[in-house]
Amino acid sequence: MRRALVLACLAGFCFAGDVDIAKEAYKNEDFKKAFEYFEKGCKSGNAGSCGMVGTAYYKGVAAEQNYTKAFEYFKKGCDGLDIASCGFVGGAYYDGAGVKKDYFKAFEYYKKACDGGDAWSCGVIGYLYEYGEGVKKDTNKALEFYSKTCEMKEQLGCESYERLKK
Repeated sequence: MRRALVLACLAGFCFAGDVDIAKEAYKNEDFKKAFEYFEKGCKSGNAGSCGMVGTAYYKGVAAEQNYTKAFEYFKKGCDGLDIASCGFVGGAYYDGAGVKKDYFKAFEYYKKACDGGDAWSCGVIGYLYEYGEGVKKDTNKALEFYSKTCEMKEQLGCESYERLKK
């Protein structure tokens, strides 16, 4: 996970001038420094950087674990159209991590992430429909979203589709 933070920065989630610094931080395994550059990227409006800061707070990597701060950064990332962050906001509402548990809001954010191409979120929507959490229970809709997840190459979606189809 620590390396994922730095690799994401190297992939362009930090602003351009910081890539060389992030490379050096990665080489020296200075994850705190990489975290600082994600924060800078987030403050400059880079939604992906906001999501990475949220992940750091959620996992307690390069920052003290803090679900409330994680939620705030994921929300900022989602508002900036970082699809992965939208899925994490959905997860926070589903679990009540850093925010009051709310299945209806969880569904809303998972749907936004799914519509943006996040396979895992599509699978979660299938689950929500299957068990009627935040939405009316609907086996056909559950199958639809499990199928979509499977088409996106997420194996759990394929398995869930086959299980429910029986």
